[in-house]
Amino acid sequence: MDSNKIKKGLGRGLSSLIGETKLETSINKLPISDLISNKFQPRQIFEEDNLQDLANSIKERGIIQPIIVRKSADQNSKYEIIAGERRWLAAQKAGLHEVPVVITDVNDLKSLEFAIVENVQRQDLNAIEEARGYQRLIEEFSYDQQKVAKFIGKSRSHIANFLRLLTLPVEVLKLIEVKKLSVGHAKILVGLNNIESIAKKIIEKNLSVRQSEKLVQIFKIKKQTFKLLKDPNLKALELSIMDKIGLNVLIKNKKNNTGSLVVEYKELDQLNKIIEIIKSNY
Repeated sequence: MDSNKIKKGLGRGLSSLIGETKLETSINKLPISDLISNKFQPRQIFEEDNLQDLANSIKERGIIQPIIVRKSADQNSKYEIIAGERRWLAAQKAGLHEVPVVITDVNDLKSLEFAIVENVQRQDLNAIEEARGYQRLIEEFSYDQQKVAKFIGKSRSHIANFLRLLTLPVEVLKLIEVKKLSVGHAKILVGLNNIESIAKKIIEKNLSVRQSEKLVQIFKIKKQTFKLLKDPNLKALELSIMDKIGLNVLIKNKKNNTGSLVVEYKELDQLNKIIEIIKSNY
């Protein structure tokens, strides 16, 4: 085992990471079946057309750049892919039985770092995959946003903006993953109350980011107008109920004194709490 830098084709950031680790000096060949996916792989979506294009290239020229692997801690005789999972998948489509590899000895943190750097530099990740990669560095390896920014080579605001995307509802996250909504659209939606309905309108009307911003402003103006016109007695009543039950309450009262009482809950325990309050009093 010897320290060695692989500079060609991997990008300066990935080369730097590799240069800090122990690598076998020669390129080996391993059976495709001996390789397994990186358990820290941030990329979850591999587009079929792109994989097929790469498979066709591999049939013509072979795999030019070796796959970086480490010995699997979970499966004996297997090697976990650190960088190059897309090449491995395409090689299977191309009908290869063996692939060139470079074996490295790295811990879990380095494995995640390799995977994130490779994918981010090549712009292979969608915004949600990228954000989850950053979140994993923070939650599992005690990084802070500044450290992630320095490591990835992005601004701290870039990291913060991507992490905020993860606060969006699951259904909206799926729309971003399949590229029905862009990152620009997603950033506009963060922090809104009616996110899913606005997201659907953006897609239905095929709105640009600028047009979406105007749509969001209309919703905000309507909400502010509603707040300004609300009877102060109703507002006081809402606050009184919120203080007692600890949940957001909205009272909608029409001119004929009909309307609705809305109690918001964000998890099943809160719903059960509302039900118990009603049952115990009526």
